[in-house]
Amino acid sequence: MTKLTRRGLAAAPVALAAARAAAAVPSPPPGSPWPDATETAARIRRGEMSAAEAVGAAIGRAEALQPSLNFLVNSDFDRALAKAKAGTPAGPLGGVPFLVKDLVDYRGLPTRAGSRSGFMRPPATSQDPHIDAFDRAGFVTLGKSATPEFGFLPTTEPLAFGPTHNPWDLTRSSGGSSGGAAVAVASGVVPVAHASDGGGSIRIPAACCGLFGMKPSRARMIGTRGQHSIADFAVEHVLARSVRDSAAVFALTEDSGPDARYPAVGLVTGPAKRRLRVGLLIENTNGHAPRADVLAAVRSAGKLLQGLGHHVDEAHWPMDGPQFIDDFLLFWAAGAVQVADQIKQATGRDPSPELFEPFSLGMIEMAKRAPPDALPAAMGRLQANALAYDTWFPAHQVDVVVSPVLSSPPPPLGEVGPNVAFDTLVERLKEYVGYTPLHNIAGAPSMSLPLGVSEAGLPVGVMVSARAGQERTLFELAYELEAAQPWTQRVPSTHA
Repeated sequence: MTKLTRRGLAAAPVALAAARAAAAVPSPPPGSPWPDATETAARIRRGEMSAAEAVGAAIGRAEALQPSLNFLVNSDFDRALAKAKAGTPAGPLGGVPFLVKDLVDYRGLPTRAGSRSGFMRPPATSQDPHIDAFDRAGFVTLGKSATPEFGFLPTTEPLAFGPTHNPWDLTRSSGGSSGGAAVAVASGVVPVAHASDGGGSIRIPAACCGLFGMKPSRARMIGTRGQHSIADFAVEHVLARSVRDSAAVFALTEDSGPDARYPAVGLVTGPAKRRLRVGLLIENTNGHAPRADVLAAVRSAGKLLQGLGHHVDEAHWPMDGPQFIDDFLLFWAAGAVQVADQIKQATGRDPSPELFEPFSLGMIEMAKRAPPDALPAAMGRLQANALAYDTWFPAHQVDVVVSPVLSSPPPPLGEVGPNVAFDTLVERLKEYVGYTPLHNIAGAPSMSLPLGVSEAGLPVGVMVSARAGQERTLFELAYELEAAQPWTQRVPSTHA
């Protein structure tokens, strides 16, 4: 769930050290059925395939799977193939096929944000510094991936473009808002794809589609240096099958300049020897336990961590959970009003059922019905929640917190879709996505790992979160868990 727009600052250059580090390839993940981005780039460098061959094969996979999965909203195949045929693009990941999420501008393609209100938008003539960094890494963008309207929902079922189907079960949600990106990676079309996270939108589709998804800290990535408040809750990164791909892209797109908010992480290449103190969090913000198969996955992850020598204890939310989720929803609704104002400025048209989905209109109405002092009070409490999160770790002597990503495995399409009656949908969302939003308010890193499988054989994500700036700790732990309980060998029923 992600904001339509954000301010981009001047891009800090990718550090030469990061580019050199990305050439040092970590070990491949166990049992991977397809080459990941790291291996694809290595094969191109070794001359085993050309960039044009890699891109052409990905285009073929996209054309074959798009009719059943519906993960693309705008293809750019001709331009991508021409770029690859012109020679291997410069960058450590030169020639690797890629997708950009349709919530951000990519030069030459329109940004429709999953909405009928975007049908008449012209192709973008500029793009954010973070997207520039993807280009400098050497990616070849094949097009724009599907997203729910304005990224508001945790499922990718926009009325403008139709539902994106989960490759593990075509009747299930792919998650959101980076659902199209997740489906393209999980089904083998591309090895990595751009994603963003404003309330769980990297971690939720990662959990639904069996991927690794890292949500970075606020102000960590290129172009976000001026972001300091809880209003700057959306972050950019990628969805990947392997930890090493996510770590490589992170090293190439983090802000590594002299005035960066955090010291650069650089390329993380494997686990650490340090043993961690782990808090195990079970209940969502409503105070309810997740569904049995999710609970089993999280408890199994706790036992796995104990077996690896980490110290695991029970943990509890550092704030009033029900009040937090109500405040976050009001904050989210205020964002819907801002989006509607942007659309009106661009088109001269007020929000209406012809332009906006029922859920978006309901969010706008929620914000307008709220008393004048409600939003400032909510923002004050959310700021206090951010502080409580930051002090939670030292106060309880934990390094990371393990929890579910979602309260259930991927739901059937339509269960949390935009046509559900607004009040009903809000109550469902409070239960379903009660674990992920706090990390956006706190500006803290958090990752989803596909460590579980539901009774129906669907992926179940386990979330691990840390204090702001602690991505290295999370990446190192992810490498350890990937080696101990590999997931990349799992293949969904619909795949390339």
